[in-house]
Amino acid sequence: MAKHATPLLDQLESGPWPSFVSDIKQLAESRAANAKGLDYQIPSDAPEDLLGIMELSYEDKETHWKHGGIVGVFGYGGGVIGRYCDQPEKFPGVAHFHTIRVAQPSGKFYSTEYLRAICDIWDLRGSGLTNMHGSTGDMVLIGTQTPQLEEVFFELTHKLDVDLGGSGSNLRTPAACMGMSRCEYACYNTQDACYTLTQDYQDELHRPAFPYKFKFKFDGCPNGCVASMARSDFSVIGTWKDDIKIDQDAVKGYVGGEFRPNAGAHSGRDWGKFDLQKEVIDLCPTHCMKWDGSKLSIDTANCVRCMHCINTMPRALHVGDDRGATVLVGAKAPILDGAQMGSMLVPFVPVENPYDELKSIIEKIWDWWMEEGKNRERVGETIKRLSFQKLLEVTEIPPVPQHVIAPRANPYILFKEEDVPGGWTRDITAFRQRHSR
Repeated sequence: MAKHATPLLDQLESGPWPSFVSDIKQLAESRAANAKGLDYQIPSDAPEDLLGIMELSYEDKETHWKHGGIVGVFGYGGGVIGRYCDQPEKFPGVAHFHTIRVAQPSGKFYSTEYLRAICDIWDLRGSGLTNMHGSTGDMVLIGTQTPQLEEVFFELTHKLDVDLGGSGSNLRTPAACMGMSRCEYACYNTQDACYTLTQDYQDELHRPAFPYKFKFKFDGCPNGCVASMARSDFSVIGTWKDDIKIDQDAVKGYVGGEFRPNAGAHSGRDWGKFDLQKEVIDLCPTHCMKWDGSKLSIDTANCVRCMHCINTMPRALHVGDDRGATVLVGAKAPILDGAQMGSMLVPFVPVENPYDELKSIIEKIWDWWMEEGKNRERVGETIKRLSFQKLLEVTEIPPVPQHVIAPRANPYILFKEEDVPGGWTRDITAFRQRHSR
């Protein structure tokens, strides 16, 4: 019999989709059945009490988790998110219910042996609840008590050779798509870039020193499988500078019905005959493509690398050979000033180990942001407050037309003294001489 009645939570199990409530109930029953045999290091009824406190929150329409202090492991300022219940007498299993973030491998490649070892640790020293994966990328282990933090950390680092992820006002665990390991469109080695920068910036990851969180994300191509443009302060998106490679015979194969468009992704439904003009040419955002009935041509200067044509006809079109990445900065979810996408900072940069070009940009941004950023202000908000022009100055990146979001409405131009040959003094003197006659 359930320890707590949960009529409101039970409603979440009635819809057509899988429910987290059902998962927690299943875990609660399992831990209750195995309580004597497995010798849990936190109360075996933690999942049951979690359901109880959530039900109370639904009844009261307010949270019953409180900030009771900062917890962590020795030497680290991040990686553990403290959680305390404000009803410890009623729900002792979640009196403290801390979350541990575990760094994910690049591309999230796991062995079953590793996953079983993680689950064994968390069954013994935690609630058994996991989140695969958190929105930033870490594996999230949900719910343990303070005495178990060092024990879990020791087992993770010494037995599994894995570190904690980021939390707090620091560098969050960098994330990458699978890149060249699985994808033919990857324009650089996302996994190597992600791993290298993770290793090089360990201090920034584990010891919070920033105004707020900072995220790297690495997309191998403009398809953006980790959505870096929308979810990271520093987004590295693979691109190319030369022409899209065209196999004209394969284009004719698509037109003639020999090949299914979209790599056969819609093969379960008959969409009718493929129409190159309607499904590719007319959907090009810059109208840089032409089809004369026998030859497909692309005006590279006007191509914005949206990937639509390549995704639709992968046998016929492929990314170019002169590859690198575009860097965008400042994306975030709503914090102080609403959600915003990343702004293009560097149109094209080589992305090769040891990634000195990327590191130079990153560290200049950090130096400026740590000096000028307000508490809990993401770098995108600092840029919005102090101007994108200021960001170009501190990163020593020359302005290009692609940096302009919209034409300016103010006709006046502000010149800085150092931009005027001879400085202001010469011009003011000449002005006075002209008007003193």
